[in-house]
Amino acid sequence: MRLHRLALLAVSAAALSPAAALAQAASPDAARSAQGDLSVTIYNNGIALVQDVRQLDIPAGRSTIAFPDVSAQIRPETLGFAADGTAIIEQNFDFDLLTPGKMMEKAIGQTVTLLRTNPATGVETRERAKVLSTAGGVVLQVGDHIEVLRDDGLPVRVIFDEVPANLRARPTLSVTLDSQRAGRRPASIRYLTPGLGWAADYVALYDEAQGRVNMQGWVTLSNSTGTTFNQTNTLLVAGSPMMQAAQRPFQPGRTARMVPGTETADREQLGDFYLYPIAGRTTIANAQTKQVGFLDVEGVPARKIYGRTVDWLVSDDAPVNATSQIAFSSSRQGGLGDALPAGTVRFYQRDAQGSPQFIGESAIGHTPMGSELALTTGDAFDVFVQAEVESRDRIPSAEYERSARYRVIENGVVAREVEKERAVEFYRTTMRYTLTNAKPAPVEVELTQAGLDHGWWRRDYRITSEDVPGEQINADQRKYTISVPANGKRIVRVTYETRY
Repeated sequence: MRLHRLALLAVSAAALSPAAALAQAASPDAARSAQGDLSVTIYNNGIALVQDVRQLDIPAGRSTIAFPDVSAQIRPETLGFAADGTAIIEQNFDFDLLTPGKMMEKAIGQTVTLLRTNPATGVETRERAKVLSTAGGVVLQVGDHIEVLRDDGLPVRVIFDEVPANLRARPTLSVTLDSQRAGRRPASIRYLTPGLGWAADYVALYDEAQGRVNMQGWVTLSNSTGTTFNQTNTLLVAGSPMMQAAQRPFQPGRTARMVPGTETADREQLGDFYLYPIAGRTTIANAQTKQVGFLDVEGVPARKIYGRTVDWLVSDDAPVNATSQIAFSSSRQGGLGDALPAGTVRFYQRDAQGSPQFIGESAIGHTPMGSELALTTGDAFDVFVQAEVESRDRIPSAEYERSARYRVIENGVVAREVEKERAVEFYRTTMRYTLTNAKPAPVEVELTQAGLDHGWWRRDYRITSEDVPGEQINADQRKYTISVPANGKRIVRVTYETRY
């Protein structure tokens, strides 16, 4: 069954039961938060859009309103503010948070109190000291001498007279407004922030005997903004909007082969992106990783294939393991029937005792519905391919190929015509592919010969003989599907005639 709204399933930072999840929603941190009605849209490139509507008492005329509990990584230049009957004049973001180190830095040039405790007697003494520097350590002027505040285990505390005005306990945005009237009303802020991201992870249980795979899709949310977003409506966007100096979008590794599909998934779209809303409100805590499920499909037809790609004129000294791949379709008719956000697919298979065991993983990019995928899980233990150049002979050409005449023009006049001759050399190359199979059942190996296309100047090649009919994938690659008998070996030869 396909889930169109994501259901909250697990929190990896702290595994919460339903009761614990409710307790978290009503935690003191959530109660102390100044956030209002929150909506968060998270993109694949680590950027999120935060929209926060708060009920505020706004006086008439000019005033400054503080918005604590915004992202510590807020991009202030992206801020949008809206409140009825008000105009924004100025905005400031205070990102200096209240920490011991910041307190000491802000106290440079000021006087603090040192509280010392004698470890032998327990007697406390106080003395005033002026903070001179915090570079590489705290340097103090105590009376008529200079002292370094060392972390040597002796009980010493520093007492500050006040908290510096520009230090905040929480990331705070302040906005100077000009309001036409006084009164309580909704005020909304909207901004972009890095530090919120998501990626898809897939768990696939492969049944080789039945030729089926059961697949679950998970979304992993991460929050490193320095701020917890409480009880928020969360929308995930499978896509990376173009931004200045943006991160590169996810690209699949070489372990995935995908033929893009042409089917439209039954999901809401925003422009060219698919949307994955999370069902209900959820709290995205700072420094937390959270997982939610969005896909649960059983019985998708799948098959195991073996493969190897050989470059031009490769001659192996020893047999090379074929790769083990699992192929399936994301089409509606194929059983999966959904668009797949970029992520990692991890495959499991049951052993003789029925316990699922991990057999490999593969990365995929954003995959439209209807795509054909072949995902590599690892190297095959029992299936090998050895590619060798069996023979390579030069074919003398009967004629010479002449380049077209070209003219040399000097001072606007044809000075001379040049005709150049060069011999064209041809080669006949026979490749021998030796495939072995130690399995008790026959297997099919998809062998791809690559490197045939040497560019526009040497694209003239032909296959004059092949033991197995090949399929031309493109100008550079030709694929052969070769059946190898159980506990057996097969040798396949292909002859190419080329200019290289």
